[in-house]
Amino acid sequence: MKKTITALAILALVAAAPAAAQSGNMSFFITSAGGGDGAALGGLAGADQHCEDLAYPAGVGDLTWHAYLSALASDGQPAVNARDRIGSGPWYNYAGDMIAADVTALHSDAANLTKQSILTETGAMSNGRGDDPNMHDILTGSNLDGTVFTGEDYTNCGNWTSNGEGSTRVGHHDRTGGGQNPNSWNSAHNTRGCSQEALIGTGGNGFFYCFAIDGSGQQQPASAAEPR
Repeated sequence: MKKTITALAILALVAAAPAAAQSGNMSFFITSAGGGDGAALGGLAGADQHCEDLAYPAGVGDLTWHAYLSALASDGQPAVNARDRIGSGPWYNYAGDMIAADVTALHSDAANLTKQSILTETGAMSNGRGDDPNMHDILTGSNLDGTVFTGEDYTNCGNWTSNGEGSTRVGHHDRTGGGQNPNSWNSAHNTRGCSQEALIGTGGNGFFYCFAIDGSGQQQPASAAEPR
């Protein structure tokens, strides 16, 4: 009887191993949950911490995680570009597929960024257009090239501290929808407000992208030798 229990325990560990191996190589994910307070994320530092909090139970908490968010120049502080705060790459999703080899590739047609490849920290796909509810608006505050978005009366939601009036820039993780750049993963259109209700109203839920800034040192799996 004891040998049978031991054998079953070993089988259970073996069955669980593939998921652990996959997430262990992860250096990019879309958040499975937002902060819950619209675009008020506690600034860039608060957003980074949210990435860390989600990464830890996924088994990649030993990496340094930053949110892909830009910030306007404010209070004597210079503007921050999302592209400048995510490391140098390469980055891999939960499944071990390469998302992009470097920052230049990430902001080009070479990037492997689709609804199917932009997975959460648990390996799940997020709802997109056609799903109920649609949650494809992803917070970025950025232009197509990953620099900070600017415009007349544009507030960037107080650089991720406001849940009231104003707006920020969002992308579509499923690469479809409306706006000036409907197929863009990082710069499709502006929101109609900064509250949770406003984000939900235009097809979002306060999600954003997280990148491991030290992910470039990870071992590249054979299956992810080239972007798909």
